[in-house]
Amino acid sequence: MLTLLARFLRALNSESGAWALAIAFVLGMIMGFTPLWRVHNLVILLIALLFRVNLSGFILSFVICSGIAYLLDPLFHQVGFAILSAESWQPVWQSMYSSAFWRVVQFHHTITLGSLVISLAFAPILALVSFWVVSQYRQRIQTWFNKLKIVQALKANRFWAIYSDLRG
Repeated sequence: MLTLLARFLRALNSESGAWALAIAFVLGMIMGFTPLWRVHNLVILLIALLFRVNLSGFILSFVICSGIAYLLDPLFHQVGFAILSAESWQPVWQSMYSSAFWRVVQFHHTITLGSLVISLAFAPILALVSFWVVSQYRQRIQTWFNKLKIVQALKANRFWAIYSDLRG
């Protein structure tokens, strides 16, 4: 866990783009909010690996959002149920369910559909907010943070040794 945190801090302090970290957070959030063993999560993982997003940010976002997802499951269920039970969409859902591909994708499950819809709706907001946070951190907080006495004390700790080893 310390290694993951050290890699994340390394990415946060590196010269890599703030958008790369923001996209990693968004992909991790989508994968964390939705049930894990779904086809769309394989697609998200493939996107994360193909486009070489920051994996530490991706994993950290996934872990945090997986924990939050348990709290939001009732909301995901309500949204998914509302979408699946809408009268005007019934022919669409029936035709999708009759296809083997759509049954494998499992959008007929309320939590899967609700969590995917909510995470896709929240994705642009998280992307903009995380881009802004990373940019502000790099512009303002990073130098101030490094001057704190507790940070200087932590630099003598094992965590700093792991972080320093990753930088080299």
